[in-house]
Amino acid sequence: MITTLVFDAYGTLFDITSAARRAATEAGGEALAQAWPRLAADWRRKQLEYTWLRTMTGTYADFATVTAQSLDWALDAHNLRDPALRARLLSLYEELNTFPEVPEVLANLKASGYRLAILSNGTPAMLDAATKAAGLADAFNAILSVDPLRLYKPAHQVYALVERHLGAKPAQTLFVSSNGWDIAGAAHFGLWTAWVNRANDPVDRLAQTPVHSIPDLTHLARLLQ
Repeated sequence: MITTLVFDAYGTLFDITSAARRAATEAGGEALAQAWPRLAADWRRKQLEYTWLRTMTGTYADFATVTAQSLDWALDAHNLRDPALRARLLSLYEELNTFPEVPEVLANLKASGYRLAILSNGTPAMLDAATKAAGLADAFNAILSVDPLRLYKPAHQVYALVERHLGAKPAQTLFVSSNGWDIAGAAHFGLWTAWVNRANDPVDRLAQTPVHSIPDLTHLARLLQ
């Protein structure tokens, strides 16, 4: 019986493209008017690559550092070497928009008696800022960061944080993420999984596949019936 739902943060609860999209509409962001979708995609791709490489090579740097370094790469790739724009994008990353359904879905799940948590690569400070900016600070029983481990997802030790901090066994836990590789890591650990496939992507060709695949979080209630 599922008692606990654990959510990835970036890309699952928070729209990681919203920083670049918002900056493109502001004064000083005119250079992003056409480039912001590609910039956002490159920023995210490098951000993930750096987390994996740092874990594999044992050269951990926290997610705030990785996020800034990957943004620097993306800005350079798009010939956007503007310190003010860089600073604004990093500031907006601390207050990313949630996907539209997120607040109501979380409120309904909590009212139904489920324990809710975040398990994220983000630093505690980043996650605190993001949840407060979105009005979600009181939605969760726990907000778990990889930072004390100095390892990134999908390292096995990351998913063990759930039982360590919440006491929920894998069979009692549904892990929810929009990232296929994150779902694979959680499934390999033994958690139940729900892949939020907002882009209608194909399933990753890995040994561990999602138990459930849903287009957005509104479908969670049906899974839990």
